[in-house]
Amino acid sequence: MRATRAIVHLDRFLRNFRAVQERIGSQRLICVPVKADAYGHGAAAIARAALGAGASCLAIACVEEGAELRKDGITAPILLFSQPLSDEIPGIIENQLIPFVSDVEFITMLDKAAAAAKIRLSVHLKVDTGMGRMGCALDEAAELARCIKASAALDYTGTATHLAVSDSAAPGDIAYTRMQVIRFKQAINCIWETGIDPGIMHAANSGAVILHPETWFDMVRPGILLYGYKTAEEADVGLSLPPIKAEPVMELRTNVAFIRQVKKGETVSYGRTWAARQDTEIAVLPLGYADGLPRLVSNRWQAVIGGKTYSLVGRICMDQCMADIGTAGEVKRWDEAVIFGGIAPDAGVLSRRIGTIPYEITCNISKRVPRLVTS
Repeated sequence: MRATRAIVHLDRFLRNFRAVQERIGSQRLICVPVKADAYGHGAAAIARAALGAGASCLAIACVEEGAELRKDGITAPILLFSQPLSDEIPGIIENQLIPFVSDVEFITMLDKAAAAAKIRLSVHLKVDTGMGRMGCALDEAAELARCIKASAALDYTGTATHLAVSDSAAPGDIAYTRMQVIRFKQAINCIWETGIDPGIMHAANSGAVILHPETWFDMVRPGILLYGYKTAEEADVGLSLPPIKAEPVMELRTNVAFIRQVKKGETVSYGRTWAARQDTEIAVLPLGYADGLPRLVSNRWQAVIGGKTYSLVGRICMDQCMADIGTAGEVKRWDEAVIFGGIAPDAGVLSRRIGTIPYEITCNISKRVPRLVTS
């Protein structure tokens, strides 16, 4: 097996899942997003673990992701969050995905395709309450609900919205989230007034699970929280609920492939951005930006080898990076090096170092990095 690998701790994922269950109560459902290969953690393994723990459904972003789950034997309901193209509709039908709908044209196309295939297809109506992305306008919700109910082959089984700033404790963002909740309730009430059941109502993402109990409705959709990263802290808004705990699920590890001596003044890697201040040794690690280690961490990150921390020096290469291990001789060739997670700082710390989010770090761990799933 290749030296560089991602360790996925299912026990930590399950503890995070149970923490969400305890937070929202047993009467509510949990939808587990496994889009982007479960945020880089491996969709099939995470899906099985989530469903075994009591998840009611899964969620993906594109039809191909749903097809892969079906090939892996996953039979549970799968929500399709993003808008597919018209030529992807056969894949929705074939894999019995549950798409979000927000306009008459797409509803009509799905209805015709499902009727032709002689199946019933579940759909969820998406309402835009302030995200400014997917979803219908508030004043269109009731009419679209009627359109779905009047269709020949569609089942209206849920109504959703997405929250734009639920992970922020800023007063203006708290107010914005509350405004979105009010708008969503207004849309739901309009649907009820037409005599139509809006089905499963859901809005809460990770930030909302932490900070906004009023958003939980019938089902929540926590993503990054389940993978171990909190997007907000309860104390930031004075919430009386005990803080929910989250454990990072992924570690990124590799091994020392080569050790070379570098004299004072000599440079390492492309661009000659780092020069040795004294005679030292450099450990070459077979891990680079093609594996998902951001080039932006060049000269700004570290590896933990044998329990000690060593700076990564020089620019991150496509397939390799280098650590300054000094001259003590404590690091040996083939030693394990931990890049993030476990005994090293986690992907959240790394993401803050370069001004991004942990989602991007874990999602970008490439397919050529094997996932080793532990229980």
